[in-house]
Parts: sequence; structure tokens; C-alpha cells
Amino acid sequence: MMRFILAILSAALIVMPASAQQTLPPAPLAYEQLSDPAQEEAAQALMETLRCLKCQSQSIADSDAPMAGDMRHQVRSRIAAGEEPEAIRAWLVERYGDYVSYAPTVSNTTWPLFAIPLLLLIVAGVIIRRRVGKRS
Repeated sequence: MMRFILAILSAALIVMPASAQQTLPPAPLAYEQLSDPAQEEAAQALMETLRCLKCQSQSIADSDAPMAGDMRHQVRSRIAAGEEPEAIRAWLVERYGDYVSYAPTVSNTTWPLFAIPLLLLIVAGVIIRRRVGKRS
């Protein structure tokens, strides 16, 4: 009897991830372009600079993840409502954090991303200058 219960629990654990897949239809503007070509171009340009939080290596324009579809819908619907792309980016960064943007801005949390490479270049320059100076 105990083996039977374990077999049922094992089968349930195997089937659960498959049944947990998203069954909701995609957001309306996830895969449809805006009717105004200028607005669609602005939306596409913005979507290419936003990172899919699930895929992490793709922009939301390229990702097929449901979350990326929801984000595309948000971008297109907000642009269709007349919102500026940078205001939409700011809203998404506020909602999901700096990681969502491929074009981070200098802030209290992102300044090391900009400062550390400069410091490494300065240190490398000092080391090279000392080495070359000793040989002369």
C-alpha cells in the first residue's frame, strides 16, 4: 500500500510542472503591431532595449516568454495612449528594477557599473607607464 501511495505521489510530482504551464491567452498587443507605423516603430525601438526577465539574454522584442508578451503589450498600449518611451522605461524600471533595461542610467545602485571599468583602465595605464618608464 505504501508503494502505491509513493507511486501516485511521484506521478503527481512529474505531472505538476506540465500542468503549471500558463494556460491564459497572450495579451492582446503581445503579437499584434500598432496601426500607426510611427507608434509601432517607437514601440519596437523601446522593446529592443528592454530585457526579458525570464530569458535574461533576450530583449522583450525577441522573447517568446509569456512575461515578455505581457511587457510588449504594456509598451504598445502605453505608446498608443500617447505616453513617451522614456516614461514607459522609467515605469518598467521602477516596477522590475534596473536589470530590465539594457541601457542603465547612473544611479545610487548602478554607479559601480560605470566607475569600476574606468578605475581598471586607470590602474592598467599606471602599470604600463611604470613598466615602460623603467626600461627607458
